[in-house]
Amino acid sequence: MIPVCWKRWRLMKTSRPKFKVEAVEFSYSYGDVTALKKVNLGVKKNSLITIMGPTGSGKTTFLRALNRLNDLVGQTSHSGKLLLDGKDVYDRGTDVADLRRKVGMVFAVPTPLPMSVFENVAYGPRKKRVTSKGAIVELVEKALQAAALWDEVKDRLDMPAQRLSGGQKQRLALARTLAVEPEVILLDEPTSGLDPVSTLKIEELMKRLAGSYTIVFVTHNPQQAARLEGEVAFLYMGEMVEFGLARELFTRPRDRRTEDYITGKVG
Repeated sequence: MIPVCWKRWRLMKTSRPKFKVEAVEFSYSYGDVTALKKVNLGVKKNSLITIMGPTGSGKTTFLRALNRLNDLVGQTSHSGKLLLDGKDVYDRGTDVADLRRKVGMVFAVPTPLPMSVFENVAYGPRKKRVTSKGAIVELVEKALQAAALWDEVKDRLDMPAQRLSGGQKQRLALARTLAVEPEVILLDEPTSGLDPVSTLKIEELMKRLAGSYTIVFVTHNPQQAARLEGEVAFLYMGEMVEFGLARELFTRPRDRRTEDYITGKVG
């Protein structure tokens, strides 16, 4: 039976605007090094897309460009457009703080704040100036439910978050992102350090949440991309090699480089 608060969360999310992501001839460079070369990519509203490719293919650069975390790196440049619901995130008038509230990110290595499980999740809403204790409690519970962590921590919310297992820490990181109610969720190889059981939990979560969020999931593992289903983009050496439905890309790849990667000949 689906918990009542999970139902409320779903209703709240589906009543809000739904965002899509689109890259149009988007290129990105670090100094003289080109990390992305004229990438064209469309991510449908409220869907899950997996971006796969080897280390150095530009996957993380693309993610960090979406919420402009790359602004924190010196000597970068870009060309083309990176659109969030039709608006270029690099337009001069873009409010970067507002952008990062709409586009949340979960990193490969979960790093809980040095505080309790509850306060980790409550931190974001408090930064958004949510002051009502009741509202904070409700947001924390909803986020933990949505991240499939509530049943495991509901009786120990005051426990230091550092004492959670690796898989629980990653789901806590996801709950922290969900608590500020983003429209887009970016995940940068979130299962790279997890055991198979925890990995499958995260993958199932992504499929479930895709009905309420636009999710961009990065992995270097072709098998994981196949399990996540939906649409898959293959990046190689900064180039968008192939993009399409997982069942087609993995059974009938159009480019030899895609075939070599998914069969383990390169990568």
